[in-house]
Amino acid sequence: MPFVWIALYCASVLAANLTLDNFIDLRWFGMLSVGTVFFAAVFTLRDKLHQYGLKTVFVAIGLAVVINVAVAVALGTPMRFIIASFLAILFSELTDTAVYQRLINRSWLTRALTSNAISIPLDSLLFTIVAFYGIMSNAEMAQIIWADILFKTLIAGGIAFLLMNSAKRFSPAAAV
Repeated sequence: MPFVWIALYCASVLAANLTLDNFIDLRWFGMLSVGTVFFAAVFTLRDKLHQYGLKTVFVAIGLAVVINVAVAVALGTPMRFIIASFLAILFSELTDTAVYQRLINRSWLTRALTSNAISIPLDSLLFTIVAFYGIMSNAEMAQIIWADILFKTLIAGGIAFLLMNSAKRFSPAAAV
C-alpha cells in the first residue's frame, strides 16, 4: 500500500512542476500558479506516508526530487525552475517531516496541519523567490506568494480532513 501513496505523492509533485509557470489572476487574492493546486496535495500526501515509517517518507521525497529533475531536464525546463523546485521540495518537505516527527504523539490531523502551517509558507517563499527573482516585480512575487500560501493551506487542509474522515470510516474500530 505505501507504493500507492508514494505514486500519488510523486505524481502530485510532477503535475505541480509541469504547470508551475501557468498563472490564474484571482484579482483580490493575487496570481495563482496552476501548479499550486497540485502541490497543495503534496504536503498532506507526504504526511500520510508517515504511517509506513520515516524511511518510506525519505524514499518518497528522494524519488520525487529525482523524477522531477529528470523530467524537467528532459523537457528543457529553464534552470531557474529546476533549481527552485529542487530547493523548495527538499527544504519544505524535510522541514515538514521534522515538524511532523516532533509532534508524533499528537493526533494525525494536528501533526499534518501544524507541519503544513510551517512548510507551506517556506515552500512558497523559497520557490517563488528563486524561480522569479529578476523576472517578476516584487509586487507580482508577493501576489504569487500570498495566493500560494492561501490556496495551498486551504487545499492541503481539506485533503487532510478528507483523509482523516475516510480513515475513521474504514477503520476496524469504526465497524465495532
